[in-house]
Amino acid sequence: MEDVSFISFILNNLREFLNFTAFANMTSGHIIMICFGLFFLYLGIIKEFEPLLLVPIGFGILIGNIAFVPGLQLGIYESGSVLNYLYFGVIKGVYPPLIFLGIGAMTDFSALISNPKLMLIGAAAQFGIFGAYTAALMLGFSPAEAGAIGIIGGADGPTAIFLSSKLAPDLMGAIAISAYSYMALVPVFQPPIMRAFTTKKERLIRMKPPRSVSKIEKIMFPIMGLLLTTFIVPSGLPLLGMLFFGNLLKESTVTKRLADTAKGPIVDIVTILLGLTVGASTQATTFLSPKSLGIFIIGAISFILATSAGVLFVKIFNLFLKEGNKINPLIGNSGVSAVPDSARISQVIGQEYDKSNHLLMHAMGPNVAGVIGSAVAAGVLLSFLG
Repeated sequence: MEDVSFISFILNNLREFLNFTAFANMTSGHIIMICFGLFFLYLGIIKEFEPLLLVPIGFGILIGNIAFVPGLQLGIYESGSVLNYLYFGVIKGVYPPLIFLGIGAMTDFSALISNPKLMLIGAAAQFGIFGAYTAALMLGFSPAEAGAIGIIGGADGPTAIFLSSKLAPDLMGAIAISAYSYMALVPVFQPPIMRAFTTKKERLIRMKPPRSVSKIEKIMFPIMGLLLTTFIVPSGLPLLGMLFFGNLLKESTVTKRLADTAKGPIVDIVTILLGLTVGASTQATTFLSPKSLGIFIIGAISFILATSAGVLFVKIFNLFLKEGNKINPLIGNSGVSAVPDSARISQVIGQEYDKSNHLLMHAMGPNVAGVIGSAVAAGVLLSFLG
């Protein structure tokens, strides 16, 4: 009799244990999301597409889709769990400005300072944001949701997270994953568009070497940049303030230790926390929905619009420039703020047609302008939708 009770006790405990395993709680949605996570890891590790972003996000997707019994304070959406505490920096928009601090400390604005008209290309590429905003409205998203989705066109992950945390927290996972996916796919998306909208003669245009920029110009740029942009769009202050502050730390040359910390340990730590928690927030129960599919489609449209607008703007702009001052339209793609990947694409495509034509430095101008432009666009959207 005692043996029967003991066996029954063991079986009951074994059954209870099995009920707590991920196998017992797994759904088809979890499996789909785990496949997404593995795909992101494949892109990041094997293809080396944005590995610093896609590896944390891909692994975060795996973490977020291990099924468990609710109430154990394990999941990212369960109050009191470790992941929930780490996620605080995402939902309150803390991490993106810290990323911008690091970007500022890493960025050299010399190409833009030496040729300020390149700023116009960065501005033109932001057309993708407002085009996607219109498309999202037409698909039935609310104005605030459409604004958060539209920022994907800026190809700037931190800005997309910052704006969606303010305007559409429920869609943040899908928006962030979409933004980072398209940033990683810059080498795939942009070249066909660049070739389609340019002639061989235009691809061979040589641009004047950028003039050298003085130290005082480099120091004044972040100060004046902050004042000009935030006086016009104060709602962009968290992103623009940190971006220009990080750049001043670099260019002043008297705060090298702070600049090294901003572009090193701080940006590394925040990138890990941001990527991991954004990935973990894509739980199948909240992520797999028709809205997420719509966001991915609009994201692709916005990216195509942004790249096309940048290239076409240069072609139109060239009509007003004298011979010798014309701009190679292949740098128009770099108006999106995927720094420096889109600038590298300008260089790669340009050298397919002329090995001695180096476009990288010229492309860095609109590329860094795109960072400023997407932050300003986020501020504009936040000011009238927030």
